[in-house]
Amino acid sequence: MENAALLIAIIQNAIDGIITIDERGLVELINPSACKLFGYQPDEVIGKNISILMPSPDKDQHDEYLARYQRTGQARMIGIGREVQGCRKDGTIFPFRLGLSEVQYSGRKIYTGFIHDLSKEKEAEDLLKDYALHLEELVEERTHSLNDTVQALQLAKEEIGVSLEKEKELNLLKSRFVSIASHEFRTPLTSIQLSASLIEKYAESFHTVNIAKHVAKIKSAVFNLTAILNDFLSIEKIEAGKEEAVYSVFNLVKLSEEITQEMQVIAKQNQNIVYHHTGSQNSVKLDKNLLKNCISNLITNAIKYSGENTLIAFNTEINANSSIITVKDNGIGIPEADQKHLFEAFFRAHNTGTIPGTGLGLNIVARYTELMNGTIDFKSTVNKGTLFTITFPGT
Repeated sequence: MENAALLIAIIQNAIDGIITIDERGLVELINPSACKLFGYQPDEVIGKNISILMPSPDKDQHDEYLARYQRTGQARMIGIGREVQGCRKDGTIFPFRLGLSEVQYSGRKIYTGFIHDLSKEKEAEDLLKDYALHLEELVEERTHSLNDTVQALQLAKEEIGVSLEKEKELNLLKSRFVSIASHEFRTPLTSIQLSASLIEKYAESFHTVNIAKHVAKIKSAVFNLTAILNDFLSIEKIEAGKEEAVYSVFNLVKLSEEITQEMQVIAKQNQNIVYHHTGSQNSVKLDKNLLKNCISNLITNAIKYSGENTLIAFNTEINANSSIITVKDNGIGIPEADQKHLFEAFFRAHNTGTIPGTGLGLNIVARYTELMNGTIDFKSTVNKGTLFTITFPGT
C-alpha cells in the first residue's frame, strides 16, 4: 500500500503529463499536468477514447493503429519517443513530445503515455526563424553596401595606379582619396563593426549558425576594408615624406606576444600562430609602431594565404650583431615568376585568386624596414609556403 501511495503521489505531482489507456484505447488515468495541458477535468476524459485529445488525421486513425499493433505486434510509436500534436478542449492544436510504453498488469495490457509540452520551444524556434530572416535581410543590405564601397576603393586604386606617371595628377588624386577615406569611410566602417559586434552579442543565446556566419562575413568585410584604407593612408604618408623612424628602446618579446594575441583573433579556423624567441636579450632600439605594422602585415598575409588547420611560425632573435624577425606559413606560396615584383606597389601574385588585398602591404613593409635601416628577404615555394625574414643590424 505504501508503494502504491508513493507511485500515485509521483504521478499526481509529475511536471509532465501522464495518461494511461486500456487495450480499447479508453483513458484510465490522467494526471493534473495532462489535464492542465489539454484543458479538461479528469471526469471529462477518463472512460473516453484517447482520440478526443488528438487532431485529425491522427484522431481518425488511432483505433486502427492500436488494433493493428495488437494483431501484429509491430509498433510505430510504442517504445519510441517522437514529436506529435495534441488537441485541447478549446480546439487549439499544440506540439508535444510523446513517449509510449506498454505494461502487463493483472493479465491485461496498459499503455502509458508521457507528455512533454513543446509549445514554448516551438514559439522560441519561430521567433528565432523570424529574427534570423530579418538579420539575413539586414546582413544582405550591409553586404551590398560594403560591396559598393569595395568597388569604389578598387576604382580609386586603379585611378591612382594610372596616374603614377603624372606627378600633378597623382598629388590631386592622393589629396582627394585621403579626404574621402578619412571622412567617408572610417566613420561608417566603425559603425558597421560596432553593429556586427552587438548583433553577435545579442544572438549568442540563440546558437544559430546562420547568424554567426553572416556576422563573420560583416566583420571580415570591415577588416578587409579597414586594411585597404590603412594601406592607402600609409603609402600617402611615405610618398609625402611624412613618415620617419622614431627610435625608442622597447621589449621586443612583449610586443611580439601582444601582436600574436591580436592576430590569433582574426586567424581562420584552427589556424595557430606560434611565437618563439631566441636569445638572452629582449630589448631593441627601433620604431615600435613601424615594426608592429611590419610584423602584423606579414602575419596577416600568412593568415590570408594559408588554409584552415595550419601553423604560422613567428620567431624573433636578438644576438650580438643583429635582431632577426621571421614569419613562416604553409600557404599557397609565391610563383617564381612573380617573386622579383613582390615588393612593388599594387603588385599581386597571379595565384592569389579572389583573396582580398591591395598589393600594397609588402611594399609598405619593405619601405618601413628601410626607414629603420633594416633588410627584408624571403623564400617561397608554390603550395609549400613562404618564409619572410627581416634583419636589423646592431639593435
